[in-house]
Amino acid sequence: MYSEKVMDHFMNPRNVGEIENADGVGEVGNPQCGDIMKIFLKIENDIIVDVKFKTFGCGSAIASSSMATELIKGKSIDEVVSLTNKAVVEALDGLPPKKIHCSVLAEDAIKMALMDYAKKNDITIKGLENFKIREHEH
Repeated sequence: MYSEKVMDHFMNPRNVGEIENADGVGEVGNPQCGDIMKIFLKIENDIIVDVKFKTFGCGSAIASSSMATELIKGKSIDEVVSLTNKAVVEALDGLPPKKIHCSVLAEDAIKMALMDYAKKNDITIKGLENFKIREHEH
């Protein structure tokens, strides 16, 4: 049912925790399933130099958060803006259809953190001008 990568990122999540005085923080949640993700970004010269997450939710939510942080660490803001939930799912070697929403939450939490960074620095990030958190389906 779950790939080895999903199980690995669930049992041994990477980048768990909080960044004090983070440059950007994004929190999203789904009241239907109870999953809540919070992403913390440290950004220097438009590069994600550190990223941490706190996730309250199922194994797929934790694995999606863990993998998403791995995918964006060391990348430029421009690269991170183009991250999709599909990329998270592919990196995890798939998720069950009922758990795809977990990867959407991870993508949205990262984009919310970038929006927070942009707001704090009074900048516009290309590609996020019309970003809105999506309704998450089950």
